[in-house]
Amino acid sequence: MALRAIRGATTLDHDEREHLHARTQELITELLTANDLDTDAIVSVLFTCTPDIVSDFPAAAARELGFGAVPLMCAQEMAVPGALPLVVRAMIHADTDRPRDDIQHVYLHNAVSLRRDLAQ
Repeated sequence: MALRAIRGATTLDHDEREHLHARTQELITELLTANDLDTDAIVSVLFTCTPDIVSDFPAAAARELGFGAVPLMCAQEMAVPGALPLVVRAMIHADTDRPRDDIQHVYLHNAVSLRRDLAQ
Protein backbone atom coordinates (compact mmCIF):
# COMPACT_ATOMS: atom_id res chain seq x y z
CA MET A 1 0.00 0.00 0.00
CA ALA A 2 1.31 3.44 -0.92
CA LEU A 3 0.22 6.99 -0.22
CA ARG A 4 -0.74 8.69 -3.50
CA ALA A 5 -1.81 12.23 -4.34
CA ILE A 6 -4.72 12.47 -6.75
CA ARG A 7 -5.46 15.79 -8.43
CA GLY A 8 -8.64 17.16 -9.82
CA ALA A 9 -10.45 20.37 -10.65
CA THR A 10 -13.81 21.65 -11.74
CA THR A 11 -15.35 25.00 -12.56
CA LEU A 12 -18.51 26.74 -11.50
CA ASP A 13 -20.93 28.58 -13.75
CA HIS A 14 -21.61 31.04 -10.92
CA ASP A 15 -20.65 31.40 -7.26
CA GLU A 16 -23.63 30.04 -5.38
CA ARG A 17 -23.53 27.62 -2.42
CA GLU A 18 -25.70 24.83 -3.84
CA HIS A 19 -23.90 24.96 -7.19
CA LEU A 20 -20.50 24.87 -5.44
CA HIS A 21 -21.60 21.84 -3.42
CA ALA A 22 -22.95 20.03 -6.49
CA ARG A 23 -19.80 20.60 -8.57
CA THR A 24 -17.48 19.74 -5.65
CA GLN A 25 -19.39 16.54 -4.95
CA GLU A 26 -19.34 15.63 -8.63
CA LEU A 27 -15.54 16.09 -8.65
CA ILE A 28 -14.98 14.04 -5.51
CA THR A 29 -17.25 11.25 -6.72
CA GLU A 30 -15.47 11.11 -10.08
CA LEU A 31 -12.03 11.04 -8.39
CA LEU A 32 -13.06 8.18 -6.10
CA THR A 33 -14.73 6.20 -8.88
CA ALA A 34 -11.86 6.64 -11.34
CA ASN A 35 -9.39 5.36 -8.75
CA ASP A 36 -11.55 2.63 -7.15
CA LEU A 37 -11.43 4.30 -3.74
CA ASP A 38 -13.81 4.72 -0.84
CA THR A 39 -13.63 7.18 2.04
CA ASP A 40 -11.75 4.69 4.26
CA ALA A 41 -8.74 4.96 1.93
CA ILE A 42 -8.67 8.77 2.06
CA VAL A 43 -5.97 10.24 4.31
CA SER A 44 -6.76 13.93 3.71
CA VAL A 45 -8.04 16.37 1.10
CA LEU A 46 -6.73 19.84 0.26
CA PHE A 47 -9.16 22.07 -1.62
CA THR A 48 -8.37 25.41 -3.22
CA CYS A 49 -10.67 27.94 -4.84
CA THR A 50 -9.98 30.92 -7.01
CA PRO A 51 -10.57 34.24 -5.16
CA ASP A 52 -13.93 34.74 -6.90
CA ILE A 53 -15.51 31.83 -4.96
CA VAL A 54 -16.80 33.00 -1.59
CA SER A 55 -20.22 31.30 -1.21
CA ASP A 56 -18.96 28.40 0.94
CA PHE A 57 -16.11 25.99 1.58
CA PRO A 58 -15.68 22.96 -0.72
CA ALA A 59 -14.95 20.95 2.44
CA ALA A 60 -18.56 21.47 3.51
CA ALA A 61 -19.66 19.68 0.34
CA ALA A 62 -17.23 16.83 1.04
CA ARG A 63 -18.60 16.39 4.56
CA GLU A 64 -22.05 15.90 3.03
CA LEU A 65 -20.58 12.91 1.13
CA GLY A 66 -19.38 11.23 4.32
CA PHE A 67 -15.93 12.81 4.70
CA GLY A 68 -16.66 13.90 8.30
CA ALA A 69 -13.75 11.90 9.75
CA VAL A 70 -11.32 12.85 6.96
CA PRO A 71 -9.03 15.85 7.57
CA LEU A 72 -10.07 18.53 5.06
CA MET A 73 -8.49 21.92 4.37
CA CYS A 74 -9.48 24.80 2.13
CA ALA A 75 -7.19 27.52 0.78
CA GLN A 76 -7.36 30.29 -1.77
CA GLU A 77 -5.52 30.11 -5.09
CA MET A 78 -3.22 32.93 -6.13
CA ALA A 79 -4.99 35.77 -7.94
CA VAL A 80 -3.00 35.53 -11.17
CA PRO A 81 -4.22 37.91 -13.90
CA GLY A 82 -5.84 36.03 -16.77
CA ALA A 83 -6.22 32.77 -14.80
CA LEU A 84 -9.33 30.64 -15.34
CA PRO A 85 -12.09 31.93 -13.02
CA LEU A 86 -14.41 30.03 -10.68
CA VAL A 87 -12.12 27.01 -10.23
CA VAL A 88 -12.25 24.48 -7.40
CA ARG A 89 -9.20 22.24 -7.15
CA ALA A 90 -8.75 19.16 -5.00
CA MET A 91 -5.74 17.10 -4.02
CA ILE A 92 -6.76 13.85 -2.39
CA HIS A 93 -4.14 11.90 -0.43
CA ALA A 94 -5.11 8.24 -0.40
CA ASP A 95 -3.74 4.83 0.51
CA THR A 96 -3.88 2.60 -2.56
CA ASP A 97 -2.13 -0.32 -4.23
CA ARG A 98 -2.46 1.48 -7.56
CA PRO A 99 0.91 2.40 -9.11
CA ARG A 100 1.57 6.14 -9.52
CA ASP A 101 1.28 5.87 -13.32
CA ASP A 102 -2.21 4.34 -12.98
CA ILE A 103 -3.64 7.15 -10.85
CA GLN A 104 -6.50 8.85 -12.68
CA HIS A 105 -6.64 12.63 -12.26
CA VAL A 106 -9.99 14.22 -13.08
CA TYR A 107 -10.66 17.62 -14.65
CA LEU A 108 -14.28 18.55 -15.27
CA HIS A 109 -16.15 21.28 -17.13
CA ASN A 110 -13.90 24.22 -18.10
CA ALA A 111 -11.13 22.90 -15.84
CA VAL A 112 -10.22 20.47 -18.64
CA SER A 113 -8.26 23.38 -20.11
CA LEU A 114 -5.97 23.45 -17.05
CA ARG A 115 -4.40 20.05 -17.71
CA ARG A 116 -5.38 18.61 -21.08
CA ASP A 117 -2.56 16.09 -20.61
CA LEU A 118 -4.28 14.67 -17.50
CA ALA A 119 -7.96 15.20 -18.31
CA GLN A 120 -10.00 12.14 -19.19
